Amino acid sequence: MTEILLVFALAIGLAWPLGHYLAKVMRGAPMRGDRLFGWLEKPLYRLLGTDPQRGMSWRGYAKAFLLSNLVVGVLVWVLFMTQAWLPLNPDAIPNMRWDLALHTMVSFLTNTNQQHYSGQAQLSYLSQMVGIVGLQVVTPMMGLALVVATLRALFGGKEKNAHETGEADVGNYWADVTRATVRFMLPLCLLWSALLTSQGVPSTLAAGPTVTPVDASAQMAEQKIPLGPVAAMVAAKQLGTNGGGWYGPNSAVPLENPTPFSNFLEVVGIILIPLAVVFMVGPLVGRRKLTAMIFGSMLLMSAASTGFAVWSEAYSPTASDAALMEGKEVRFGADASALWASVTTQTSNGSVNAMHDSLAPLTGLDTLVNMLVNAIWGGIGCGMQQFLVYLLLSVFLAGLMTGRTPELFGRKIEAPEVKLLALLILLQPLVVLGFTALTLAIPSITANSNPGFHGISQVFYEYTSAYANNGSGFEGLGDATYWWNLSCSLVLALGRYPALIVPLAVAALMARKRPAPESAGSLHIETPTFALTLIAVVVIITVLQFMPALVLGPIADHLSLTAAAH
Repeated sequence: MTEILLVFALAIGLAWPLGHYLAKVMRGAPMRGDRLFGWLEKPLYRLLGTDPQRGMSWRGYAKAFLLSNLVVGVLVWVLFMTQAWLPLNPDAIPNMRWDLALHTMVSFLTNTNQQHYSGQAQLSYLSQMVGIVGLQVVTPMMGLALVVATLRALFGGKEKNAHETGEADVGNYWADVTRATVRFMLPLCLLWSALLTSQGVPSTLAAGPTVTPVDASAQMAEQKIPLGPVAAMVAAKQLGTNGGGWYGPNSAVPLENPTPFSNFLEVVGIILIPLAVVFMVGPLVGRRKLTAMIFGSMLLMSAASTGFAVWSEAYSPTASDAALMEGKEVRFGADASALWASVTTQTSNGSVNAMHDSLAPLTGLDTLVNMLVNAIWGGIGCGMQQFLVYLLLSVFLAGLMTGRTPELFGRKIEAPEVKLLALLILLQPLVVLGFTALTLAIPSITANSNPGFHGISQVFYEYTSAYANNGSGFEGLGDATYWWNLSCSLVLALGRYPALIVPLAVAALMARKRPAPESAGSLHIETPTFALTLIAVVVIITVLQFMPALVLGPIADHLSLTAAAH
């Protein structure tokens, strides 16, 4: 319990000043660090052919976002398929098969990092450093840029006059991503990388050593220990809510997570920037109480989720079942594993320090619910974007229930906005449940390790994780097949791009409306009552509509293990 309190206390303490700094970065106002960072930013602007002072409409912003993803995605896909012929490959790693390379590219491009490959065995140093770490640094900042543009639009654009001009200026996409990357993400990654290196996380370009196994019964004459510039990737994967890992078993591998302090640093890194984004909102839009409402709502959901996971993993009726010990991390204990499993799915991080396939069934339920909500802290940008969707729907429903015209920040929420939001909400069950049902209906393609209730959980978890841009998995699933690579690639894209672009479009529609002054009859959202209403809406929209799948999967799995024990 002490470790859990320390993690949250330190993360909140660091995120507060980081959030205020991030607000200054995203406003684009003059800063003390302009001389230091300008020599990096100006050549990038020239290379991109953009004027950072020139604003964009929401359509121009979305097009720039999609174009950047397309160009970067194709380059990384080609890199993975040609890595055997490129430098920085001391272990002679072969080229990736096209479908696995496609899934890996889409997974990291969408800030998901769902891995159908074993990192140390199937990617060269060049692929890890350029393709993987490069995307881990840039794609979170792309998500951040989209949520900043959405917040600008909700308040009428940068000039606050969209109702007069007919189109909100939501900022310059290229400038937003560049500033956030250079001034915020890279310095943090450099600091975290140095701290992790000090704890023994490998940081080298040399090939791994070959050693003689201590256990002669392993029937191996020698074993190659994979090394590499691991610390830089671990820093980026944790801070960027990326997940993934240099090694296949992720941070359960001692090389990637060697000490209790490295474990502490990595858990803090998971929630640090999502918390900073929350604290960024108030200074960015000029409404400090809005930050308090968002933070309070997220913290309440986070505390409930974390508490339930710790209880389930250490004290539930199935917690001590011997069948659940395979794949468990025993160096740090059940509480540390439960804490990591909970916060990695409260965000869209997805990294692990124990195999989720071996978690107690109710802990698996907790992680699934976290990903279905996808806005407890959420990913960098995408989590806040999802929270804004829940916020808009809650305002609409609360307005109808109280007999007021639904409006947010003085702008009405009407049929066009609600239709777009409804399509976004319906997309999640259609995609996740549709692919889960289709896969389970054809047992020959599921490739799971358990045909019972846990087998349903494995398939449901894989698609939920892909759609939530999380990336963690029940790794009893044999997912390196054409079906899983191609179907998950589609789910990854459907879970990322509509969730970022639709809220921006909704905010731009609202920006065109003349704002009405707030009065005693206005719905005040920055209150505890509204926060509880919003949480209730989140539970109804996300948890209840997936209840049948949750009952057939983790809940039935828990009941069957409990019955067997008695």
